[in-house]
Amino acid sequence: MVGKLPELPEVETTRRALEPYLQGKRIVGCEVYQPRLRYPIPANLPSLLRGRSVIALRRRSKYLILDLDNGSWLLVHLGMSGKIRLVDSLVERDRHDHVELVVDREQPTRLRLNDPRRFGCVISGTGDPLEHKLLARLGPEPFESGFDGAYLYRRARGRRIAIKAFLMDASVVVGVGNIYANEALYRAGIRPDRAAGKVAEKRYAKLAAAVREVLEDALAAGGTTLRDYTDSNGKLGYFVQQLAVYGGGSCPSCGGELRHVRLAQRSTWFCACCQR
Repeated sequence: MVGKLPELPEVETTRRALEPYLQGKRIVGCEVYQPRLRYPIPANLPSLLRGRSVIALRRRSKYLILDLDNGSWLLVHLGMSGKIRLVDSLVERDRHDHVELVVDREQPTRLRLNDPRRFGCVISGTGDPLEHKLLARLGPEPFESGFDGAYLYRRARGRRIAIKAFLMDASVVVGVGNIYANEALYRAGIRPDRAAGKVAEKRYAKLAAAVREVLEDALAAGGTTLRDYTDSNGKLGYFVQQLAVYGGGSCPSCGGELRHVRLAQRSTWFCACCQR
């Protein structure tokens, strides 16, 4: 299988792994080895961060937000194949390590943003980070109370777009990437190419529940490792062992061969018998 970009479960797994090393800790060093990521990293980033303490580490969609003690913040996106590595001082820098933070602990820990394709980003700012242009137009988190079948049905009214593409639209709901959209639609029994506006509200209730279940299962398994993803401690994600349809094969329910199509330029698998 090909690699995949980090989605909500992988980014949340990363956040949970990093939180004990960052929250309440002081940044004593910062090095920028490669400033040319998706957006150029400003030359003064080390001076902005050095001496600041991290008061919270949170996630919005696929972005990590470091809230600092002076009211500023750092926004980090892992791009297509990025990860944040926790290393000690003796570990040599990898050629794809582009940004390094050193946090003040009894034994200082280094956090290195490793991003081979350089599609990630590191952005600093002040004010409310949720109002930044990259976050302001995002839809709800799938675990929020406002995300339910009624919400999806309301957003889908009159839409001719395939329901899988609709589900992957971050302005509708965040964090449902290609793998998780395939799996959620299978659990809900809905064909991925069905027009979003043609799905009944009660089926959207089942789909909203399936989205949460799939993401919860992926979080419990530490994410999905196909090729690139490991968490900050180098651990693989094991949700790949629970995939029902992504990647093809036979339907776990009826045994029929799964169909493969491309929707919105993304590989899509489904069971023509079990999904209607």
